[in-house]
Amino acid sequence: MNRTRIVAGNWKMNKSYEEGRDLAKAIAENLQPSETVVVLAPPFIHLRGVAAIAEGVSNLHVAAQNCHQETSGAYTGEISAPMVRSTGAEYVILGHSERRQYFGEDGPLLAKKVKAALAAGLKPIFCCGEPLEIREAGTHVALVVEQLEASVFDLSPEDFAKVVIAYEPVWAIGTGRTASPEQAQDMHKEIRDAIAKKYGRDLAQQTSILYGGSCKASNAPELFSQPDVDGGLIGGASLDAKEFMAIIGSFPA
Repeated sequence: MNRTRIVAGNWKMNKSYEEGRDLAKAIAENLQPSETVVVLAPPFIHLRGVAAIAEGVSNLHVAAQNCHQETSGAYTGEISAPMVRSTGAEYVILGHSERRQYFGEDGPLLAKKVKAALAAGLKPIFCCGEPLEIREAGTHVALVVEQLEASVFDLSPEDFAKVVIAYEPVWAIGTGRTASPEQAQDMHKEIRDAIAKKYGRDLAQQTSILYGGSCKASNAPELFSQPDVDGGLIGGASLDAKEFMAIIGSFPA
């Protein structure tokens, strides 16, 4: 099964307007046409500008880092899914561990956001993953499956087919620790098995599952060679064009 290979760069709260424009241009100018889908997820201020830069590059796309669950209203400072879509963005990251930790986003709220994103024509990159204490307790698979059940497993098969899953071992984000390729593969397989149990083997085999835990150019080739790892959701390493381009080129031939 040839699943879509995806490398998504989550800039988080980094880059001024000018810096973001320069980074996006550097990536767009050096990106070679391929079957690998490259997604840039800058802060909201960059969405339209980066989308304009990406327009002439067939495999370069844009994502927002979040969206609100309502389509409009008195929600000062928030951005709705239709607003995101109107910038030219095609994806939105939802359920990121930092949103869960710092802003209290839980399963039911994320379920609403996923549905709002899909209704606006966006493709959710849905994040799931466990903190260190859950990993050490050996209940990480149960927690991740619970996160999927709470937010995306009530979707129709047709809608779920539009979702990209990103597995984040929270204990390996910004800590310098990285899940081994074997640990990443084991969890990705567990996620795919859970999808198969809910939606059937065919849809599970079509679902792209990205690794999102301190992936960089030095370890991407080994991670991307795992049979159930379909790419990466890249944090800090996506802020350097050369490093990010090296990650994009890390898939086995």
